[in-house]
Amino acid sequence: MSTNAAEKTESTFRLRYAVACTIAAKPAQIWSLLTDAARFPVWNSTVSRLDGTIALGERLALQVPLAPGRTFRPRVTALTEGASMEWRDGMAPMFRGVRRFELTPNPDGTTEFSMVEELSGIMLPMIKRSLPDFRDAFSTYAADLKRAAEGAS
Repeated sequence: MSTNAAEKTESTFRLRYAVACTIAAKPAQIWSLLTDAARFPVWNSTVSRLDGTIALGERLALQVPLAPGRTFRPRVTALTEGASMEWRDGMAPMFRGVRRFELTPNPDGTTEFSMVEELSGIMLPMIKRSLPDFRDAFSTYAADLKRAAEGAS
């Protein structure tokens, strides 16, 4: 996958967006940005507001410029401190969104960041055309995270 260039793959019942980049910062530094909900809008231009505590089992309230007036309510369904987490929203098998974040340290002191979101369900074919293309937002998210983490180094 190209650095900072988000990719989109799709089939009838699945839509997947993915982005990855190398960040010149340690995983702990990046993790502190990814898990501080109140400060998300400070460094992340793809998020208008994020309320809640980013901790296993917690439900968040997320607002994004791409969907003004709408609040998404994902739950943190997996969390490995400093390495990975997963947020889920929706109701399978009708429609579900799952976003995964991963941090992988490199021997040179940099960190690989990846974020993947999969939308799936039997309702997806009916609503797919009304969804925005998230590639630009994913690329911007990765660039914003990289800038914030490297600027804090």
